[in-house]
Amino acid sequence: MAVIHQTTKLDYALNQLGTEIVSGVLPAGATFTLATICERFDISRTVAREVMRALEQLNLVKSSRRIGLKVLPRSHWSVFDEAIIEWRLRTPGERDHQLRSLTSLRLAVEPQAARGMAHHGTDEQIEQLLELSNRLHNLGAAGRANSMEFLKADVDFHTLILTCSGNEMFAALAPTVTTVLIGRTELGIQPHHLPETVLTGHDALAHAIAVRNPDRAERCARMLLDEVRDALDLT
Repeated sequence: MAVIHQTTKLDYALNQLGTEIVSGVLPAGATFTLATICERFDISRTVAREVMRALEQLNLVKSSRRIGLKVLPRSHWSVFDEAIIEWRLRTPGERDHQLRSLTSLRLAVEPQAARGMAHHGTDEQIEQLLELSNRLHNLGAAGRANSMEFLKADVDFHTLILTCSGNEMFAALAPTVTTVLIGRTELGIQPHHLPETVLTGHDALAHAIAVRNPDRAERCARMLLDEVRDALDLT
């Protein structure tokens, strides 16, 4: 039980400090020490070091013997890490900025990934994509766009395109896209009802990939993400 207790405290301390850094409560240049972490969160020095190492790995802080831990500016952060994305999504002042950044990233990557899947996807993978688009359409039409069933299908749909693109770097971005899709639902950002154009957009994209038309797949992916951006009011 002691190990579970310490793990819980470690996670709590890391989430709290991470959130305070990305929200600006602890601004760039702010300093704190291991002793401060121990006292504030009632944890041992060993656990505090684990928290410190995790923050360092995310490039949120830099440690030194003389100063302790110094908060680094945003330009240093590991912005693709799921933990940082989640903390930013849960911070009201950061949420819209994070969603805009990730939507812009998706607009740059997913159309090319769709093009790649039209070339490289197997028949089995494409059949799975068509099934997922059908499921998304049915759930969305029923007003269940913010349900866990819709979320799972949406995650699987976009992950499949990235991982079947034939580009290992696109595939590596799948966890990043997954994090923002999950965050939208958990935070209540995802609406119950999506515009019909979003639902038909998934269908059109899947069909373009199914008929092995890379140009159309690229256009459909771009149009779909434009619709998603508009539906989330991120213009």
